[in-house]
Amino acid sequence: RAFEKLLEKETISAQIKNSFVLDMINLYRNHHEKLSTPEFARELHTILKGYTNNHDPYKPKNKKSNILALEMASEMQEIINKSSDPFTTALRLAIAGNIIDFAANQNFDLKETINRSLTSHFAIDHSEKLRSAVKSAESVLYLGDNAGEIVFDKLFIKTMNHRNMTFAVRGMPVINDATLEDADLVGMSELAKIISNGYDAPSTLIEKSSEEFRNYFNKADLIIAKGQGNLEGLLSLEDNRIFFLLMVKCEVMAEFLQVEKGSFVVFNSSGFGGTNQSGNNSLKNIAEIVTCEFASGNLHLTDGKFELGLLKYGDGN
Repeated sequence: RAFEKLLEKETISAQIKNSFVLDMINLYRNHHEKLSTPEFARELHTILKGYTNNHDPYKPKNKKSNILALEMASEMQEIINKSSDPFTTALRLAIAGNIIDFAANQNFDLKETINRSLTSHFAIDHSEKLRSAVKSAESVLYLGDNAGEIVFDKLFIKTMNHRNMTFAVRGMPVINDATLEDADLVGMSELAKIISNGYDAPSTLIEKSSEEFRNYFNKADLIIAKGQGNLEGLLSLEDNRIFFLLMVKCEVMAEFLQVEKGSFVVFNSSGFGGTNQSGNNSLKNIAEIVTCEFASGNLHLTDGKFELGLLKYGDGN
């Protein structure tokens, strides 16, 4: 859906739009066994930027996301201040912020999600383990996800009040993920050192990241990773320092984690019990998970079967 929305917005011909779809198919056909889901998304975004001559097509929506979240920050801070358990409340709000995702959903209801986050149980709940880890860690690395969402991360970081906090963003614009520009706009440097991971995949891929980022990653006592993208890139590491915080946004991920779609999740890698249909707890195979990113009736690449809704732009041939 993310790429279809951009194609609808960009003033390019139906022929070029169909060419992009065919490139997408060929990318999957030729590389689906080699590329992880984040790498697949990165390659698609690179192809799209080439067709549109726009290196950051999501920039206007990212700015809108940041402004939307900043307008709510004072209200959210008041909720945290009045809470009998500020840590848990701020954690819940940080996960609720994961709904700010114009790439996956143009019509999200942020206020409804916030209200639900304050009362719903965590489908996977390692929050007390996270609380203890924050207290004992000498250094914390917080891996951001989407623009706008990082305002809610900032509230959680403020509540944690850790003396050695580093906040990491993507190396370059990719879809609606947060960059250094977004972190600067929301004032993240007031509470944490900001670094880039040095790469433009919508995830954290250690082997492709910059040396600076790898140094921070390797030395961190605790790593907090937001969103499905970071989960896709890091879960296979089975690193017990990593806690994943996310809202489950699609059926494929829900099945993998063995929770309901829309669930709030906080879990530590060492305590993960989810599995895919093959019994493997890895998300390396994009055929298992790519529908999360490009499904919703527009493009299905699961199990090698194609349904090309995007071809409606041309003559369907």
